[in-house]
Amino acid sequence: MNINWKIRFKNPLFLVQILISIIAPVLAYLGLGYSDLVTWADVGNLFATAFTNPYVLGMIVVSVYNTIIDPTTE
Repeated sequence: MNINWKIRFKNPLFLVQILISIIAPVLAYLGLGYSDLVTWADVGNLFATAFTNPYVLGMIVVSVYNTIIDPTTE
């Protein structure tokens, strides 16, 4: 697997995809939407809840993996 990480991390779309692949599974598991994150305290509580739940951590790992893989390479 030869992924050019320097180019990927320079691409803002890739960074947004990584961020969404971390937040979306947590919101889905907790039954929340993006509109529920209106304060930094809410965001902090969301991550505190996510990182104490092994199932949610597994969903985050799978989601980030699906974002990182490059289907155009062998």
